[in-house]
Amino acid sequence: MSRVNPSRPVYSGLDPDPCAQAHLILADAEGVAAVIELFVKGDGAFAPRATLLSLAGNGLGQGLDRLGAKLLRLLPDVPALLRDFAERMADALMGTTIYVAGSEAFIGEAARLAGSYGIAFASLRTEHRGSIARRVQCVHCKSTEEQVVAATVICSHCNLRLMVRDHYSHRLNAFMGVWMDAEDRRT
Repeated sequence: MSRVNPSRPVYSGLDPDPCAQAHLILADAEGVAAVIELFVKGDGAFAPRATLLSLAGNGLGQGLDRLGAKLLRLLPDVPALLRDFAERMADALMGTTIYVAGSEAFIGEAARLAGSYGIAFASLRTEHRGSIARRVQCVHCKSTEEQVVAATVICSHCNLRLMVRDHYSHRLNAFMGVWMDAEDRRT
């Protein structure tokens, strides 16, 4: 019997919600392919009810205009995409399904923003694509390390060697890093 860690995010994958009145779809660079697959799975009523927010640049927007979304917004960077998402959340109606595809950090930021509007992570349709790198918060100085792929990392703020715990905080969008050598006295 495999043991599932309840704090780790579970990404359900992107499947169209046939009962949704509207579809609000977000993708970073890694998530574009998942979004294209989502539109392929959708029926004829899917695209005309879809608002797609994605990143522009490096050819990312090419082909997305052919998906037939009611509205396509190509944004220059993730902060701009999240600001646009926040504006749409402020006006979203009941019956809107939210889809997020991309890196774990991007999904976490979108989920945290959706949470500020009362949308639980479990209500989002998410698909992780791309790097397995994690965001880690040092529990001692509260700084964060980005793009961590190892089980240990040196905190760039307090210089402690951290063990990356398999505990994810949805509130912080980060895994926890704890001082690995706490038993050894520092002088």
